[in-house]
Amino acid sequence: MQAQELRGPRAPAYPLLVENVRLSFAGLKALDGASFHVTPGIVTGLIGPNGAGKTTMFNVISGLYRADAGSISFMGQGIERMSPHQISRLGLVRTFQIARGFPKLTVFEHLMVYGARQPGEKLLTAVFGSTEARQREAELSEKALAVAARLRLSHVIDNKVTDLSGGQKKLLEIGRALMAEPRMILFDEPAAGVNPTLAEEIGDQLLSLAEEGLTVLLIEHDMALIERICRRVIVMAQGRTLAEGSFEDVRSNAEVQDAYLGGRR
Repeated sequence: MQAQELRGPRAPAYPLLVENVRLSFAGLKALDGASFHVTPGIVTGLIGPNGAGKTTMFNVISGLYRADAGSISFMGQGIERMSPHQISRLGLVRTFQIARGFPKLTVFEHLMVYGARQPGEKLLTAVFGSTEARQREAELSEKALAVAARLRLSHVIDNKVTDLSGGQKKLLEIGRALMAEPRMILFDEPAAGVNPTLAEEIGDQLLSLAEEGLTVLLIEHDMALIERICRRVIVMAQGRTLAEGSFEDVRSNAEVQDAYLGGRR
């Protein structure tokens, strides 16, 4: 089934462009010609029933999986053959549905690990130190404190990650992504499993990031959150792109209703 564009003509260029991406596991088609684009500077939702291929698509975009066919470009550069760290260095980063972390590190240390452009990662610099490394470490330290404050994690900045609540771990996932100095972030269910108040706060954070010029694409099953923060929605089903447009556009689309409900009502 071909993707149905429901809103407006295509612009000449997009931060992320996915074209005819296919991926199979042992003969099972996880992605079957999915194509879509992401508009800059807004929050875009990627939705669909369980098994639609959403997280698999994120894994392909971020370099964890390599597609069998198709192309993916970020800021006009092909990334479908790049490794995850190469893609991250271009400014395309992601979070995970299950918050990850280093159990023995504190929140502050965890944020510092993900800081971009660390000269101390070089062997000689790590052993002997340098003015450049110390200056960059000071900059990252200041940024980590600012990110923690933004996400209301300052009061747990010295706590180990294992001591955080589930909601705080979700916020820390956002912080991890911000420390990488992204141009675009892929969020995999950032509000899953958190209470409604925190879900609303996370939604506000994503809107704020978009207002600051960051491009955001998120997978989310909370349709109230999708409706509130997403100016554009992409619907996937059976590994394909089913529809694209505003939330109202896709909600009223008969094919989307079939995919979610098993039939029109």
